[in-house]
Amino acid sequence: MFKHEKKLLQDVKVERVNPQYAVLMQEQLGGANGELKAALQYISQSFRIEDQTIKDLFLDIGAEEMSHMEMVAQTINLLNGHEVDYSKVTSGEIESQVLYGLNPGLVNSSGDPWTAHYVNATGDICADLLSNIAAEQRAKVVYEYLYRQINDKYVRDTIDFLLNREEAHNALFREAFNKVKLDGSNKDFGVTEDSKLYFDLSTPGRFFEDPNPVPPEFVNPRKE
Repeated sequence: MFKHEKKLLQDVKVERVNPQYAVLMQEQLGGANGELKAALQYISQSFRIEDQTIKDLFLDIGAEEMSHMEMVAQTINLLNGHEVDYSKVTSGEIESQVLYGLNPGLVNSSGDPWTAHYVNATGDICADLLSNIAAEQRAKVVYEYLYRQINDKYVRDTIDFLLNREEAHNALFREAFNKVKLDGSNKDFGVTEDSKLYFDLSTPGRFFEDPNPVPPEFVNPRKE
């Protein structure tokens, strides 16, 4: 069950209307590394998880990603202003001006519709956790690129908050992975000689020794 709280996770505002930058923000609403993708990925992955602790983690983070989506959409709303004017958008998606009436659509910055193909869910706890860690890292990169391309103080504050929340999720998923690293597809990890070979197919030179696989572990900086 989900409950909608009318108060945003953090208030958002902008210094000025900027429809062109609203186009860039669309990437984190309906893009391959955006908030809708993250929310539905974590929630859909949770359906198969038996460990209630990790199931709750997936659902809690998925629910928070929905609140991030709401913050991104409100930022887009404020950046678009109230005047439909295609000339204010010189590149990227134009649907907001000619199709959606300035409503933030479920499209990326190029106007491509969101698709469930963005969602990765395998039913394997290790694979899904590693996919989520990578998803959070990619989301951070997109927010960093967005941050560099705007001088609006308030928009930067919003992006900074969202970026840091993605890092929090990243750390939580890494911690969860450490707890299940010998389960699922990692149960028989690196047990044959075939897993200990390095094929040197680059000439000249070899820079890596033969691998000796062990279950990966993420150091939690909070415990150092």
